[in-house]
Amino acid sequence: MIIVRKAIPRRTVLRGMGAAVALPLLDGMVPAATALARTAARPIPRFGVVYIPNGVVLDQWTPGAAGAGFAFSPILAPLAPFRDRLLVLSGLTQNVNGLTARSGAVHGRCATKFLTGAIPRPFGQEGNDFLADVSLDQLVAREIGPDTPIGSLELSLESGDKGAGTCDGGYSCTYSHTISWRGPRTPLPMEHNPRVVFERMFGDGGSTDPAARRARAKRRRSLLDSIRDKAAALTRGLGPSDAARLGEYLDAVRDIERRIQRAETQARGAPAFDQPAGVPAVFADHARLMFDLQVLAWQSDLTRVITFMVGREFSSRTYPEIGAPGGHHPLSHEGSAASRGQLIRINKHHAAQFAYYLDRLAATPDGDGSLLDQVILYYGAGMAEGDHRPWNLPMVVAGGGAGSLAGGRHLRYAGAAGGGRSVDGGTPLANLHATVLDKLGMRVDRIHDSTGRLDL
Repeated sequence: MIIVRKAIPRRTVLRGMGAAVALPLLDGMVPAATALARTAARPIPRFGVVYIPNGVVLDQWTPGAAGAGFAFSPILAPLAPFRDRLLVLSGLTQNVNGLTARSGAVHGRCATKFLTGAIPRPFGQEGNDFLADVSLDQLVAREIGPDTPIGSLELSLESGDKGAGTCDGGYSCTYSHTISWRGPRTPLPMEHNPRVVFERMFGDGGSTDPAARRARAKRRRSLLDSIRDKAAALTRGLGPSDAARLGEYLDAVRDIERRIQRAETQARGAPAFDQPAGVPAVFADHARLMFDLQVLAWQSDLTRVITFMVGREFSSRTYPEIGAPGGHHPLSHEGSAASRGQLIRINKHHAAQFAYYLDRLAATPDGDGSLLDQVILYYGAGMAEGDHRPWNLPMVVAGGGAGSLAGGRHLRYAGAAGGGRSVDGGTPLANLHATVLDKLGMRVDRIHDSTGRLDL
């Protein structure tokens, strides 16, 4: 048999004035012989983190039973449709030797140690007065990210600008505002503006200039206008399924751009202290816009590592739209029944946005499955509850890990029954990190304070 079909390069980019749009995986990108043999494209390893601040109401998060027959708790109920792609983990700790609990950075220690294994040092709050270690996401990015246009994405739903929000006294705000560190003295800022993320993903570099963005907005032009003819030409050479997939992908890109433009239009008439242009005023709108950007980043293989903070530690965001008008951080300390009810609503609202993300990943084809089948995602916090306990952490691992994860279970580890007074010992969170590195093809003897592997 003579095979004449020529594969489209996986790194095909449609370029135009101000635009550089990478494409999703198409059947036409698989070598013809491989396609005819119906051999699946090699799964792409991907790793993501979704971090929630201020802990949770733990007895409303943790399922009552362990194993495969567990019932979803009130807070995790929105995740129930994805049972087969979820592992709920209880009992993991960041306080193996007791040192974490003795750190004065009660919020910064939880965020910083989550991926770096490092405990913040009290250098003050000015200049580069911080020190941690390379975070897990950046270790992964070094291994699986060099071949992608964007080595890793670091995102948030709140600004991490200097002076924004409350910080631990005597410690740099950096410890509370990011969980991602390229090196011990190189924290990575978390970008919260969807417009900036969109232009980084689909702009050609020059399009990130604020003046260029304003000029295009004034003309009501889309970033995709300049590639329309090239997209049409490419589509004519594709098979029906690839043509449909490319059309859906470009529609999704355009839909996100319209939502950003809508937020920018609304912001122009808002008071100066409101969110900057491009950031929706309603939490769920902002969260879903950022999650949709992440789906496109995975789908187009722009990056294979994404770290996302739902909010910075100490976040005092209010959620009046769901009946939680109190500030998130103050609510976590008040202790009244009314405050507890608001906290539960906030925790469940966060889980509902994560469920939206999982739904979008499950609906997006990737190889012989979906993006959810291939990715490994953390969803959790660096503290148990608002009392800053760095043990019995609320953790979920989502995704199939390209066949390396078996979901549908609640796994309870040593330390889960420690209660409010347990401080030392338990199963290190770092054991999860070591296990995930194995599944991503990065075997290490030890990471941070790990003592072994978890059976996932």
